[in-house]
Amino acid sequence: MIAFRDRRSLVAAGAVTAALLYTIDTTIVNVALPHMQGTLGATQDQIAWVITSYIVASAISLPLAGWLGMRHGLRPVLCIAIVGFTAASVLCGIAGGLETMVLARIVQGAFGAALTPLSQVVLLREFPPEKHGKVMALWTTGVMIGPIIGPSLGGWFTDEMSWRWAFLINVPFGVLAGIAVWRGLSSGSDIKGARPFDWLGFALLCVALASLQLMLDRGQSLGWFSSLEIVIEALLAALCFYMFVVHMLSSRHAFVEPRMFLDRNYALTLVLMFVVGLSIVTPSVLVPTFLQTIQGYPATDAGMIQASRGVGAMVAIVLAARLTPVMSPRVLVAAGVMFGAASLLLLAELSVDTPRQWMVLAGLVNGLSTPLVFVPLSVMAYVTLQPGLRAEAGAMQVLVRTMGSSIGVSFCVAMLARSTQANQSYLAERFDAYSTQLWMALGFEPAADGETARLVAEIVRQASAIAYANVFFALALVTIMVLPLAWFLRRPPQS
Repeated sequence: MIAFRDRRSLVAAGAVTAALLYTIDTTIVNVALPHMQGTLGATQDQIAWVITSYIVASAISLPLAGWLGMRHGLRPVLCIAIVGFTAASVLCGIAGGLETMVLARIVQGAFGAALTPLSQVVLLREFPPEKHGKVMALWTTGVMIGPIIGPSLGGWFTDEMSWRWAFLINVPFGVLAGIAVWRGLSSGSDIKGARPFDWLGFALLCVALASLQLMLDRGQSLGWFSSLEIVIEALLAALCFYMFVVHMLSSRHAFVEPRMFLDRNYALTLVLMFVVGLSIVTPSVLVPTFLQTIQGYPATDAGMIQASRGVGAMVAIVLAARLTPVMSPRVLVAAGVMFGAASLLLLAELSVDTPRQWMVLAGLVNGLSTPLVFVPLSVMAYVTLQPGLRAEAGAMQVLVRTMGSSIGVSFCVAMLARSTQANQSYLAERFDAYSTQLWMALGFEPAADGETARLVAEIVRQASAIAYANVFFALALVTIMVLPLAWFLRRPPQS
């Protein structure tokens, strides 16, 4: 018989490991795509479906995970999700063709969608309120460390062993996580709902999310709304989402319980989580690209510079764990938002000559921001929410944050392309055969083919650097705008 304290330790270890597995797999295959492309005999556009299929399947399955957890109990649903995710990882690792790989990734995303939200709800249920700050800090460690170490881990497996080990490494950790959750989590205390399944609501939400995700993933490559496919996907997403909202508000047994959106803390948490995904998480995608394409850092050096973000995150996680029980969560959330805005303002000063120390400082400040927002919000979201709604609310919270990240990345990529073109045209107008001082300042000679090519390349590089700075400044403004929302959160009851 497992002791009470040891049982909680098992639950914590299994839940954090499950969340870590899912978040690592969102980024671990990114660097392995060129190797997978050759092995699977796929084109560049086709191999992108290895990532797109995982994201779309996860987005569709997230709301379903909440309903299943509430209907059938957290223990069986979370354990089945871990087993399914682990089995799908094996299929990904042994896939011999693109079709098999995409199908396995769909299964992996569908089962993996439940790991993050249900593991969070499990920790909140198993630990007393005075421990929620610490266990949410532990859970945040798993959620945040995964995307940070994923690319480095995937690159190491690809170079030293094979890209297949980026998937097969999930097997031992998945087995350990499943055993820990099954042995540690009690089955008798689950709060199960009796709401029947809403097939129409589920179908409308699936089509809306799938259409939106496909539009975001393929929009830049197809020219956005100049493409008929993107227009159809946008209209389908808008129409189905509108029908879903109307159905949710008018149905007796809606797929998503509308009562949870009436809770002020939870509604504000969704808005803040969306902005966190939109503006604070997005730089983790853009900065490595800037370092490699604009400043010419090799992948290893770019990863080392980005490691400062992980250092800042670990420091902030420790601070959040200690301060959440004794300090107003509103202060911590506001501090996290301000750190996020400050890091974006630092990145808004980027140029082609930005020193390494500046990038390390910006990464450190950005790393401080996310846990200071995540940890107290993960506690505040459920303070005034009915316990029976927590599983569903956790899934919706992760979905909103994921959509914020997807929209943020797509918006920034589109803004980068347009801003680069505008800046390139503006800079090119300043150079002609009579711009002697400008030519001399750059060390070029007009009318020499090689020198002119170098000049054009430098103009493009400078235009791209300005575009990155513009994007980060826009994200800083969006982040600052939501700062007042932190003060509308209700204080949790004192233990």
